[in-house]
Amino acid sequence: MTSLTVIAVPMFALFIAIEYFYDYWSKTGEYSERKDTWTNIFVGLISLIFGAFFALLFTSAYTFLYNLSPFRLSANAWYIWVLALVLDDFLYYWFHRVSHESRFWWNFHVVHHSGEHYNLSVAVRQSWFGNSVAWLFYLPLAVLGFPLVVRVSVHGLNLIYQFFIHTSFIPKLGFIEYIFNTPSQHRVHHAVNPQYLDKNYGGIFSIWDRMFGTFVEETEKPRYGIIKPIKSFNWLWINTHAWFEMRETMKTKKTLFGKLRCVFASPNMDFE
Repeated sequence: MTSLTVIAVPMFALFIAIEYFYDYWSKTGEYSERKDTWTNIFVGLISLIFGAFFALLFTSAYTFLYNLSPFRLSANAWYIWVLALVLDDFLYYWFHRVSHESRFWWNFHVVHHSGEHYNLSVAVRQSWFGNSVAWLFYLPLAVLGFPLVVRVSVHGLNLIYQFFIHTSFIPKLGFIEYIFNTPSQHRVHHAVNPQYLDKNYGGIFSIWDRMFGTFVEETEKPRYGIIKPIKSFNWLWINTHAWFEMRETMKTKKTLFGKLRCVFASPNMDFE
């Protein structure tokens, strides 16, 4: 089953090009580091190859649980699609939050945050190996009886929506901010300003952040990247550096608890 995000790749390329030329003509500087932009694009293209492999794993596990489920929801009912979209985004919120608050998961997700510029090309800067574990968070939809085609489709729509919030050119959107995740809210999420760290995890909706106390409004200009900048355009290193850094930190711990804390506790513990 082909993901909607794969089908949307030409659209992503078109909008990245449009934003690039707008940035060039307006001289805003969001694409001033061309090597960073091309790194985002090539890391993203390779992630599609790895993603196709891990999709087989997800499909097998999802189908297995779906066949065991006593529930069967119809893909022909429009409200099932709406419900699936909302639940998928709810599960995405928790996947995304854990990916920031536990170092094991962060080691995958850090790829997406390690660029120091913020534009549409950042949206495709994705971990090569993240989908090896991300699929675990979405298995509840199989248990609840949502057909695989519904889950794959609504998650694809979620990711396509998120592509368009990776931009600095759209300001705050008024009352829309109370329901939907917006570029302003996602700029906060990508920022390393102290008050912005580990906030605004929602995919499509901002209601989860408001419900669970992780919402912060954009009030000052964001600074992008990660707390310890990677300073590299090496595609493999971008995808693996966090694991090496974690190993070095583990070497400094004398107890098993200390080593396990390095793996599962906050990735910011080294900076506390």
